Formats: sequence, structure tokens, C-alpha cells
Amino acid sequence: MRVIGIIPARMGSSRFPDKPLAKIHGMPMVGHIYFRSKMAKVLNDVYVATCDNAIYDYVLSIGGKPVMTGAHHERASDRIAEALLAIEKKERRRADIVVMIQGDEPMVKPTMIDAAVKPFLEDKSIKVANLLGRIRSEKEFEDPNCIKVVVDRNNFALYFSREPIPTRKKGAAKFPMYKQICIIPFARDFLLQYTKLKPTPLEKAESIDMLRVLEHGYKVKMVPGKWDTQSVDTPKDLELVERLMEKDELMKKYMR
Repeated sequence: MRVIGIIPARMGSSRFPDKPLAKIHGMPMVGHIYFRSKMAKVLNDVYVATCDNAIYDYVLSIGGKPVMTGAHHERASDRIAEALLAIEKKERRRADIVVMIQGDEPMVKPTMIDAAVKPFLEDKSIKVANLLGRIRSEKEFEDPNCIKVVVDRNNFALYFSREPIPTRKKGAAKFPMYKQICIIPFARDFLLQYTKLKPTPLEKAESIDMLRVLEHGYKVKMVPGKWDTQSVDTPKDLELVERLMEKDELMKKYMR
């Protein structure tokens, strides 16, 4: 199977403009994500999908493979679908699995990518998967930038929300609180099918890609684990990540 990683990145974030090129220990965030993703054993190659020349030029400068996409995409998954077709046309070969590695996860570890793809290698019926992490604080549980998820007994997603779920009332405080970690592998054909599905009301209301999958009747496999990561949605998050990465062992391998 050919497995590729695509990192969607754009400068126009409403919460943190120019975020992909914001520096962490002297390196733009998208650079950290690219080098760390390249270490995943399961990936045959890694690309960066962008609509911005500044990101495109930076990725080229570090020896990476940028792919220029349209600026009209509202969903990262739509951007990587466009990039996938461009990559396949240029390289004249198809991918089997496409891993979307969000451009705001500078602490991504290669083992996380390997774990996210593993369900596809064990069960050919899996169409899309997400990593499932534990929420450790009420502050994170209340944060709308943290996408919460509830799952069934087989770790398939029941619902995603930016609001706190499940409710903390009537004894539900005893339930573990889970969040989506945005490393999302798609079966190649399902990714292209996804882009043709009509955007759905809950997807729009919550601004969460995976709800389009659920609302059209498909399943999302969640992969639980002790994932120690921190996404960057605001400048304060960037400051936190810089502190957390001060003794990061992976960073030492690509920043010399």
C-alpha cells in the first residue's frame, strides 16, 4: 500500500493570521510538522498543500514538496483532496491511504501517524480514522478550539462538538472526556467521495469536517492512546508549545 501524508496550511487563519510561518525555537511551525511527519515509518512521502506563495516557497527551501491549491477551500479535507489529485497526476501513481496532518500540530510524533493508519492495515472496511486523546482539564473541556468527541463501545465516533460533551450533569462527570487529535487518514477513494458529499447542517454549525462523514451515514474509527500533544490556535498556544518543546527529543534530530 502507498501511504502519503499531506499537511494543509494557509496564512489566512482568523484566530492567528500567518500561523504556519510563526516560529517555534527559530523554525516556522509548518517546518516542525513536516520534519516530524517525515519520520513516520508508515508514510512513503509527505507534502504540504497550500494556497499561499510564502508557505510554498518556505517548504521548497527546506527540501520539502509543496503543492499549490485553490484559495476557496473552507475545509482542510477538501484542500488535501485537490492536492492528492495534483500529486497523482504529477507522479503518475495512485495513493492508497492519504493522511491529513493538520498544520497546527507542531508536537506531532511519528508514532501517532503510524498508530492512526494501523486500523486500515487490519480492516479494509475502514474509510476514515482519527486519533482519540484524553482531555485532562475542565479548561480544555470548555475551550471551543478543542474538538470533543463521544464514541461507541467499538471506538467509532458518535458525535463531535466544540461544546462540552457529554454533559457534566447527572453523574456524567464520571465519564472520560475525549478530544479529536487532527491526524486523519482517509482511504484514497473515500477522500474523493467525501469531497462530493453535500456539506451538512451539523458540519456547518460545528465547523468540523468529520460531521459530514457521520451525517451521510459513514463511520469514523477513533484510535485511542496516550497522545501528549498541543495544537496551536492562538499566539498564547504558540508560547505554551515553545515551552513544552524546550527538551523535545525529536526536535534535536532535525534542528542541528
